[in-house]
Amino acid sequence: MLTGTTDKTERVIVELPHIPERTLRPRDSGITMVMDKGLGISAAGAMVESGYPYIDLVKFGFGTSLVTPGIGEKLNLYREAGIRCYFGGTLFEAFIARGMFDEYRRYLDKHKIDLAEVSDGSINLHHDKKCEYIQQLSKDYTVLSEVGSKEAGILISPARWIKMMKNEIEAGSWKVIAEGRESGTVGIFRPSGHAHTLLINKITSNIAPDRILWEAPKKEQQVWFIKYFGANVNLGNIATHDVIGLECLRLGLRGDTFFHFLPKEMATKLKQKPTKPNTKK
Repeated sequence: MLTGTTDKTERVIVELPHIPERTLRPRDSGITMVMDKGLGISAAGAMVESGYPYIDLVKFGFGTSLVTPGIGEKLNLYREAGIRCYFGGTLFEAFIARGMFDEYRRYLDKHKIDLAEVSDGSINLHHDKKCEYIQQLSKDYTVLSEVGSKEAGILISPARWIKMMKNEIEAGSWKVIAEGRESGTVGIFRPSGHAHTLLINKITSNIAPDRILWEAPKKEQQVWFIKYFGANVNLGNIATHDVIGLECLRLGLRGDTFFHFLPKEMATKLKQKPTKPNTKK
């Protein structure tokens, strides 16, 4: 098993110049949240072995924690690697829909979970009541709250996004999660998967970007956020096999961000130019 992995001085040595400086665990910005949708122990172990310095949070997606065999063993595996775990907001909603808030708290305590996600992406939950849940949970847990619907047809105005995020931070949320779902086609994304730039600009003109965890499951979306906010943007819903690939994007060690962190004159000189087609016959 991995030991000593929570040391604040932990760093993978990078000797190349013009590499952006990454925050170190335990991070408050530059967070990578990975979604575990049912990995087996061996697969989880392989992910941890190769990528533990870059993984801050593992979310057991939707209600998977209820049906995952050997969940205790897997939780211990992640914890020993210095990775914090939590259960998806859909599970919180499943308990709330059945009037079982106290049972939900007991369920977190049973598994020694210190993070709680509060969301209303599937159920109709009055926002004041949602903030009340956040306030109550924040007394004993670190709270992540999610804003945005999982349904493609539900539209929320930018003003409403901002108001909800502000209220939830004031209620005690450590980070507010901007809904993108694992499909990356709702919430902060258009149905095409492209970032909703106008919405994101309005949100970040009112909410500090470091307080937001952007769900960005697709590589193109991760690239967009890194170019827009920098290497230490908070990104979530990352696939378990994309951890190393994302870190390379953050550091400019992948084609999509290769030139982004180089000095402008160097990038201009080295960037390949498309070949013009020969029109002569």
